[in-house]
Amino acid sequence: MNDAERIPWVVGVSGASGTPYAAAVLRGLLAAGESVDLVVSRASRLTLLDETGIAYRDAHWREDLGEWLARGADGKPETFPHPGLGDVRHWSAGDLAAGPSSGSYKTKGMLIVPASTACVAGVALGLSKDLLQRTASVTLKESRKLVVAVRETPLNGQTLKHLVSLDEAGAVVLPASPAFYAGATHIQDLVDFVAGRVLDAAGVPHGLYRRWEGELGGGSREGPQR
Repeated sequence: MNDAERIPWVVGVSGASGTPYAAAVLRGLLAAGESVDLVVSRASRLTLLDETGIAYRDAHWREDLGEWLARGADGKPETFPHPGLGDVRHWSAGDLAAGPSSGSYKTKGMLIVPASTACVAGVALGLSKDLLQRTASVTLKESRKLVVAVRETPLNGQTLKHLVSLDEAGAVVLPASPAFYAGATHIQDLVDFVAGRVLDAAGVPHGLYRRWEGELGGGSREGPQR
């Protein structure tokens, strides 16, 4: 696929706890054959190091991303097969001249997973302090899909106002709130539920969780095969 044909989803990873959510969304996008542009904020690299022990480096991003996506939500390495990263493009968070910083750079939209309250505030106020926030602002102004998977609790009044502002601007506000009706038996099932809902909001097909079909007792049945 040449650059003229390539229209990616931008995935932004902010500094909130919840890097397994981002990994699950990325695996889902790649499994669906989607192109991905990845922006990993500076704060999120500290969170990733704390939650997984993985140091995400610009100069070695392909190696580090492969290790990250192979790791399970419980921290176990090589839980998932090493994904092909042929159509993933990495952009440094400090590169405000990167492709996604411009509205003329075509994307399908942006998924911020997880979204910290600082990220939410920056996007709602249009601060564009780094490439993640700038790309989110571009996504809104170009009327493209923006999904904000906020991961924080409790939420104070100021953050709630920021989330309302994002909703009014056309973003999908999606709290990282797992459900239990799909038969979760492992932490990965709960993570995959949230990731699946993010992909649902983006219109990307997946098989990450069992959908509600109007019949009680789903929680006692075996969950989807990963």
